[in-house]
Amino acid sequence: MTIAPALLGQLEEQVDIVVTRHLETDRDKAALAYPGEKLDVSEKSFRYLLNADAMATEKLAEGIRGFAADIIKLEDIVKAKM
Repeated sequence: MTIAPALLGQLEEQVDIVVTRHLETDRDKAALAYPGEKLDVSEKSFRYLLNADAMATEKLAEGIRGFAADIIKLEDIVKAKM
């Protein structure tokens, strides 16, 4: 997902917003009650696990290449309309 710079600026200005949870699912309750070992989600462990999974690595790279190609197409469309 991309966010326009102007919107990012507006979001940065609103640092005092409090987000209140209004909905809670059974899935949330089950996650909180899970008695098992917690998963380490540090950047280091994420990168290790991602690189250990060939399909995940290839699909992520494919998605990034597709996104980059779409950006070029979009820029060409905008240039043609200017």
